[in-house]
Amino acid sequence: MIDWLGLAEAMMSSPWLYCILLGVSLLDSVLPAIPSEPVIVMAGVSAAGGQAQLLAVVTATSVGAFLGDMIPYGLGYLLADGVRRRLPQGSRRRSTHDWLSSELDSRAGYVLITSRFIPVGRYLVTLTAGITRLRWAKFAAFTAISCAAWSTYTVLTGYAGGRLFQDNTFVAIGVGIGLAVFTSAAIEGTRYLQRRRRARVR
Repeated sequence: MIDWLGLAEAMMSSPWLYCILLGVSLLDSVLPAIPSEPVIVMAGVSAAGGQAQLLAVVTATSVGAFLGDMIPYGLGYLLADGVRRRLPQGSRRRSTHDWLSSELDSRAGYVLITSRFIPVGRYLVTLTAGITRLRWAKFAAFTAISCAAWSTYTVLTGYAGGRLFQDNTFVAIGVGIGLAVFTSAAIEGTRYLQRRRRARVR
């Protein structure tokens, strides 16, 4: 497996860093096991120290994430009928699919933007958007917003950590990753409480 952190660290003062950020952000949208957040946070820390360009880091990660989200959407769109046949009525997977479909139908923007901060959640949502044939223009518009917001936030957590702990890169990266994890957990917790509240109302 590629050591993305080590690779990014080795290229921190090189233009190749932005290619690495684009690639890791793209792959993270398709393979949730790829650790994009730590790499992006580290790039933010380096931007705080002047080794990398802040705007270029945000742009590379935004573009990579956007292109990556197009892959599960496209696969879902092309394989929609076959995927549905593999989701038997009454199964847990079918229930999850039906719930996500309903959410995308009623408030696609909110779902696409918030799910971008949840590693596995964003993959399931983009795949479901393709399966349900959500209009591409609508999907692309909200996905662009979500990727820009996610990239900006993740990079700035590293940048803030780098500013606060200029003499300790390890602590700066740890603080940045901690903030990113906390935000993802807070978003998912809020969505869970909202689902429970709506279930009680019904």
